[in-house]
Amino acid sequence: MDAKQPAVYILSSRRNGTLYIGVTSDLVKRVWEHRHDVVPGFTRRYRIHRLVYFELWGSISDATEREMRLKKWNRAWKVELIESVNPNWRDLWNEIL
Repeated sequence: MDAKQPAVYILSSRRNGTLYIGVTSDLVKRVWEHRHDVVPGFTRRYRIHRLVYFELWGSISDATEREMRLKKWNRAWKVELIESVNPNWRDLWNEIL
């Protein structure tokens, strides 16, 4: 995976747990930061470390637009999106390495 590929991602604390949606230009680095609680905030406070969904984009502006749309979705739609590609809520960390 190209380290500088824009991406939208969803992290979860556990299956059907608390969700976090983010955007980045370096998915591996950003997920590593979440997993190791490098930055204080929501994901550290709620122990949200499991990468359960991601989409790669051609530009950071397109990825940011998608992130904003996903954040407006209701929870059921987000869960359906995750389960459409990751029905068991596996941690996808090894797939992005």
